[in-house]
Amino acid sequence: MPESDSPTITLLRERFDARPFRVSEAVAAGISRTTLHRLRERGTLEPAGRGIVRLAGTGMGMLSELAVVSARVPSGTICLNSALAYWDLTDEIPAQVHVALPRGARRPVIEQPITKVHVFDARTFELERDQARTDADEPFWIYSAERSVVDSMRMSRWVGRDVALHALRRYMERGASPARLAELGRGLGGGAWLRSALEVLLS
Repeated sequence: MPESDSPTITLLRERFDARPFRVSEAVAAGISRTTLHRLRERGTLEPAGRGIVRLAGTGMGMLSELAVVSARVPSGTICLNSALAYWDLTDEIPAQVHVALPRGARRPVIEQPITKVHVFDARTFELERDQARTDADEPFWIYSAERSVVDSMRMSRWVGRDVALHALRRYMERGASPARLAELGRGLGGGAWLRSALEVLLS
């Protein structure tokens, strides 16, 4: 029987589909580390980061770094500059992946891909947190376009003031409702910054 039809590969496909996965996740699914090591040696599994693998032939896409970081940090959310780039709200190509964790969570150190970990308020962490997919159909968690704009305004010291204003302007040019952003800004505690910027853009 070809290895591609083996029960182990079938299980990996059913459990993880095209996304990168942690070795510990595969072990929890009932696959031994010895088997995983053998599959890596044969090229059936490919490394996708420290402790992260994927089935051969399932990546990598242009945005696969987002999926790799999400696999390393399952409770995290792609945010700020990386989220703005995903939603085409900036012309910047981020030099690192930006991921948010709720305050109190353990902060991992991820060197590949280069990752910046941000700590967000646990009370609003889940607000506008959505699942998206890369061009290679790999799932990852990311903040919505609306929240990404609001976050960039209220955290402009991290994002860059010019980048934040550009994202807001581009978002508004798509015919978006300023009331929706203002409501979200109030919920996240960035209403004043956002309101003043909207007044300038709409004047």
